[in-house]
Amino acid sequence: MNKILKSRELSSLGVIIVIILAVGLFNPSFLSPNNIFQMVNGSAVYALVALGMAFVLFTGEIDVSVGATLGFSAAIAGTLITSGAPIFWAFLISILFGVIVGICNAVGVIFFKIPSIIMTLGTYGIIRGCIYVFTGGKWIENLPFEFKGLAQKLLFNSFSWFYISILLITLILYLLTSRTGVGKSFKAVGDNIDGAKLIGISVNRTKVLSFILCGAFAALAGVLYASRVGFITPTAGVGYEMIAIAACVIGGINLNGGVGTVWGSITGSLIMASISRILVFLGFPSTFDNTITGLLLIVIVVAGAVMNRRSAEKLRRERLSAKIG
Repeated sequence: MNKILKSRELSSLGVIIVIILAVGLFNPSFLSPNNIFQMVNGSAVYALVALGMAFVLFTGEIDVSVGATLGFSAAIAGTLITSGAPIFWAFLISILFGVIVGICNAVGVIFFKIPSIIMTLGTYGIIRGCIYVFTGGKWIENLPFEFKGLAQKLLFNSFSWFYISILLITLILYLLTSRTGVGKSFKAVGDNIDGAKLIGISVNRTKVLSFILCGAFAALAGVLYASRVGFITPTAGVGYEMIAIAACVIGGINLNGGVGTVWGSITGSLIMASISRILVFLGFPSTFDNTITGLLLIVIVVAGAVMNRRSAEKLRRERLSAKIG
């Protein structure tokens, strides 16, 4: 399984390179360093949402409220900052909101036994409605330059410091999920919940933590989104739940849980960002993004199901041959 997973992640990186080179043949300016840097930096918001989503998927659950959480967090941060609040407090309060959303989702899923898709879909609807009430249906504009400049600061005139920070966070999370008991518990729960209980893992605590992380990362993505765009609309974050899920699946994270790594969510995010950038370069309207994302998600899930079925059939034949032999 580890070999398959690693090959899946390497394949994702290979896909990114092939896509970029292929488009570069039709439009050489696409291969310019400036465009590549912009594409990578542009994947930062996707990466944060996908990173949080990964933990929920590891446990075999799903969270479709992340787009709404992102949008409301952006609105909270924007409102606080335009009201004169320090940027630090805007960050903190927005992330706290994401944590609260994660706790609410976890309570519904774990203690009230509501399927995660239903619980988080309900949360999505509630938050979306609250965004319109909170903003009055209006845009939040006139964000101060020092806030908008956060996402624009570059290291060595290339990658944004925010993206470098995300890579460092991902490295830390990778080490935690691969080398510590607490980190390994996420995939253990998703792989075999009864087995996880037998070895002493607190399934409820693990799932609560996964939803909290998902909400917190979505909220952080909302603040970054506000900083990058420079304004917040009532529809901010719409469709990001599908992008996050697609990024995770493309990166090798199994929707059934127990399989994948946090790096997979990052590579998947890069692919999603590159696709969005390519569509712009080829002159397609931005509305095509969701169409391509949906198609990719279906193709990858179907391909994964076919591969799993073939692997299971091969294993069954090997066992049958061993018995006959």
